[in-house]
Amino acid sequence: MAQFESLKNEISQVGLQAVFIAAEKREGMFKPAKFLTEHPVSFPFLLDEDRTVTKAYGLYHRIGHDAFNIAHPATLLIDRTGTVRFIYRGASQTDRIPLEAVLEVAKKLENPETSGG
Repeated sequence: MAQFESLKNEISQVGLQAVFIAAEKREGMFKPAKFLTEHPVSFPFLLDEDRTVTKAYGLYHRIGHDAFNIAHPATLLIDRTGTVRFIYRGASQTDRIPLEAVLEVAKKLENPETSGG
């Protein structure tokens, strides 16, 4: 989350807003409610306690060598109409797309002449 906070202006300049989703109970293992109280973020944050959102996007991770009943780490780019235009689904709990790559994809999506859309 810290990397998104540090690039807030750049994210905004390409017409995006970051939204964080955690597939965890409010008082779960990592105590996200407490963490967010102590370390507020400027972006919306959803605790997907019943995994409805992560299941809807195909990100639910029932069981794996590094996970149990959580979501794959993922980055989604959703346009202003609510259409998912890009998904990066991590193969493991440590697999994340670099933020710079997300910004490049977003720039291409904002400029249809270069993205073919």
